[in-house]
Amino acid sequence: MPDPIRHNPAITPPGVGRTGPTAAPRPAKGSAPVVPFDKVLRDQLGQAQQAVRLSGHAVQRLAQRGIQFDQAMSNRLTSGVDAAAAKGSRDALVMVDGTAFVVSVPNRTVITAVDPASMKDKVFTNIDSAVIS
Repeated sequence: MPDPIRHNPAITPPGVGRTGPTAAPRPAKGSAPVVPFDKVLRDQLGQAQQAVRLSGHAVQRLAQRGIQFDQAMSNRLTSGVDAAAAKGSRDALVMVDGTAFVVSVPNRTVITAVDPASMKDKVFTNIDSAVIS
């Protein structure tokens, strides 16, 4: 006697039969080429990660230290993060006009910001690269 749960069409996913999943259908001649999912995902992630974002801590530090973060500074910071990413960096110190930004490069997120007046020790830890932009 067949297992009633295994072959119940109400709970069996489409395309799954007694012998296993069915093969994916082939595109018809003349139709658009099929693009692999991983390529689409990589392309979408690449587009979504263009901008550098500020963590809550970084926003607090910018406000506390009176650092003016304008579009020009944002563009230079983004260029610095792009350069660090191209070299395989994970955590970078990016200097823009004397302001230091510690950035998580894979996440494209500024962790903290330090203005020149607040750099008493001028020592940064837990970074693997530095970019002067």
